Amino acid sequence: MHNTIKTAEASSAAGNPRQDYYDRIAQDHMTPLWEVLGALVPKSPNSPAQAALWRYAHLRDKVMEAGRLITAEQAERRVLILENPGLAGQSAITQSLYAGLQLILPGEVAPAHRHTQSALRLVMDGEGAYTAVDGERTTMRRGDFIITPSWTFHDHGNLGEQPVVWLDGLDIPTVRFFDAGFAEHGQSASQDTVRAEGDALARYGNNMLPVDFYQGPAEPTRVFVYPFARTMESLAMISAGKPDPHLGHKLRYVNPATGASPMPTIGAFTQRLPAGFETRPYRSTDGTVYVCLEGEATVAVGDTEWHVQRDDIFVVPSWQPLKFLAKRDTTLFSFSDRPMLQSLGLWREARL
Repeated sequence: MHNTIKTAEASSAAGNPRQDYYDRIAQDHMTPLWEVLGALVPKSPNSPAQAALWRYAHLRDKVMEAGRLITAEQAERRVLILENPGLAGQSAITQSLYAGLQLILPGEVAPAHRHTQSALRLVMDGEGAYTAVDGERTTMRRGDFIITPSWTFHDHGNLGEQPVVWLDGLDIPTVRFFDAGFAEHGQSASQDTVRAEGDALARYGNNMLPVDFYQGPAEPTRVFVYPFARTMESLAMISAGKPDPHLGHKLRYVNPATGASPMPTIGAFTQRLPAGFETRPYRSTDGTVYVCLEGEATVAVGDTEWHVQRDDIFVVPSWQPLKFLAKRDTTLFSFSDRPMLQSLGLWREARL
């Protein structure tokens, strides 16, 4: 006992040689890998993002309140960010993606700008608004999936009589990670119309292309609107078949010219779950944002369980098991960073 006390006292007097070493190398802006190796190279993904749910019915009044506090022109984009509770202060819903609810009131214009960040819109509430991309407008209807590709001028306007709300999804955290963000304002609030509405769908979206058009696989699609009516037609047709036990009836949106994702950084999907259908647990490395467009279902993400209904938004972090039980026929929209992971050889799934 006496010898043990003496040894401890001697160690204390001598200090901690290892910590002393760390303190000295820190002055040269170095740090030991062995102290952080387990966190840097984990045995499996361990995202700080959390499974989270936003109930649109509860949030709608708060979104409308923003319309009384600031105009679309003052805000440039009047958006309430959906911030993951595990990523507070980072304006992110997953480690690589951003999401927010954007409101435009009758008579307003969200002025034209462009940026290196790619963006998608999913129309959730109201009608009468439009999005213009590089001189072509598209009328925004509920469930429509609309894209503003990287570095394309875009503005939004509301020619109707109702407030219109849509979900924004962008790769802002990814572009921020690469320190590659650029933005530019348009010369006027609204772009001049240079093509009739529907021109892009006619040229690029009907299994035909302009005869002299060729596109690289990483370039964004020239089709910038995927109408919900067409999506529902496809889901209705394939729903006659047997659902995948893990996914139900699930399709991915593509660039019709290449078959690749509409954007190189963000993938988008639609999914139909028949009433009473229960999926087997599934997980993948792409953190995914979901919107319930129709129906209702019980959703289990890891140890978390929710009852989701029309317009509810939820996020499933990387590698967390996901399971659905559809109470009624349920239609889901989702987006994730899957194209980036696949191009880097990092995407993985597990059908449990």
